[in-house]
Amino acid sequence: MDHIAAYSINLGERNDIHLFEVIAQNIYDKGYSILPDALPSYLANMLWHQLQEMPSVKFKRAGVGRDEDHVVNDFVRTDEVCWINGETEAGKAWMDWAESLQSFLNRRLFLGLFSFESHFAHYAEGDYYKKHQDAFKGETNRVLSLVVYLNPDWLPEDAGELVLYAGENEQEAIKVIPQFGTIVVFLSEEFPHEVLPANRDRFSIAGWFRVNSSNTDRVDPPI
Repeated sequence: MDHIAAYSINLGERNDIHLFEVIAQNIYDKGYSILPDALPSYLANMLWHQLQEMPSVKFKRAGVGRDEDHVVNDFVRTDEVCWINGETEAGKAWMDWAESLQSFLNRRLFLGLFSFESHFAHYAEGDYYKKHQDAFKGETNRVLSLVVYLNPDWLPEDAGELVLYAGENEQEAIKVIPQFGTIVVFLSEEFPHEVLPANRDRFSIAGWFRVNSSNTDRVDPPI
């Protein structure tokens, strides 16, 4: 490896550490972190190019629930998803980055995060995901939700905001414009949220850091 390449890798690692520090501090202070244009540009561009090359048949209608409880419900959500397994170069780079974030948060916040799962999400014009929670207290092992946006040149009039509900009785609504490279991280049990309809195609990655819930009848993470 030449000196320029080595310097670039070291610089990227230092930038990631600073980014992870900010995310950790935000989660500690208020339970969520919203950082526009924060995803490393090399990673955002790799993921965007993969999306451009993916055939539409890779995306499947999203549902609610898991395993035998999984059902498609148009009243709740109308988006489509493609799970990321790390088999592509972009997918592996994404999973490696998420693993680094997981390790950092475990060291800083002692969250006991054990695994990570994620998918690409495509919302066509008019698609939505009504108000929901990613986890309910004591009923699941999703601890931390992670969203990144992959929408170049997104304008306010394109709509499609993520809305996080915070505060007592969920009275405080925080709207996030799905601009390219924006990172959103929040405690899965604490923040109900929804995706408002957009006026153009909208792409993102949604992911969840989980704790280990293995027992004698079930191995986690599920296959």
